[in-house]
Amino acid sequence: MTSRALAELRPSDLPDYAALRTRTDAPPGSSWELFGADDQLGTLNFLAWNDLRTAAGEVRQGAAFSLDLPSTAIAPSLAPTRAPAEHRIFQRTPFHRDEWLDRFYTQYGSQLDGLRHIGHPEHGFYNGADQNRFVPGDALLSIHHLAALPIAGRAVLLDVDRYLRAQGRPIDPHSSRAVSARELEETRLAQGTDLRPGDIVLIRFGWLGWYLGEAAPQVRESLCADQTHPGLEQSHETLAWLWDHRVSLVAADNFALECWPAAADSPFFTRAEREEGVRDPHSGIMHRALIGLLGMPIGELWDLDALAAACAADGRWSFLLTVAPLSLVGGVGSPANATALR
Repeated sequence: MTSRALAELRPSDLPDYAALRTRTDAPPGSSWELFGADDQLGTLNFLAWNDLRTAAGEVRQGAAFSLDLPSTAIAPSLAPTRAPAEHRIFQRTPFHRDEWLDRFYTQYGSQLDGLRHIGHPEHGFYNGADQNRFVPGDALLSIHHLAALPIAGRAVLLDVDRYLRAQGRPIDPHSSRAVSARELEETRLAQGTDLRPGDIVLIRFGWLGWYLGEAAPQVRESLCADQTHPGLEQSHETLAWLWDHRVSLVAADNFALECWPAAADSPFFTRAEREEGVRDPHSGIMHRALIGLLGMPIGELWDLDALAAACAADGRWSFLLTVAPLSLVGGVGSPANATALR
């Protein structure tokens, strides 16, 4: 389906999440082939409803906010399979400098997870893509499709941390506290924020501010081995909230968007994991359904504090957002390169 064809549809022409869960022509809970058999964009197709002329009208204050952390901000690594890049600088003449990066993990800091990143253990990767083709240089579900789109449009910030603090129930940043779809909706209503089809949603849990400014060094050291983080609840209600609002992309200021590790009652454990005890570090996580089945890209570790302060100051939580992932053919993910303008 072309973006023009999607734009001619009404958001209600697509099935809601409850209907997706009853599909028999594709994995239940998936959007596979709704955007075409060869689709490479997933829910970013919803940007066809996110009119840039309208989004540009969100720029009123005349301020821009980079949502990317410096390369040295996350130290040590939060994930055992990732490491900080080794930055090399060299010169050809005394008045010349060039550089390269070794061990550059594209999803180390402020990042965007592409559609190659996570598949579903029972159904496979988004749209039934052949994972044997997930090699450098092969275009299937490559991050460069997201770069070429490009990603730009109206976005809204849901400051869950600010809302829950005001309610007297702050999030413990060193816990696996699950934030429910109901709490997302409560935050939206308390802010007076409207969500429109195709919007990009940013969620502030307050985690990054704690990590950078409050967490003791020994706690930061422990987080790679003891991956305990607050985030979205693993539930079909969470997925329904995102899909039924026709969210094109979702990003947050925490480790994995969702709470980590997966809660014991997560509905996203496979049968083998539930009944036979077969487990791996990703058992039960919602990424499997969010990326693998719905085709929704995810942003993590986005620096939202300054943007949130500006939004709170004037009570306006929508803005124009651009996201510019690397145009790396065959890429799995990318630094976010995200900028909010308001």
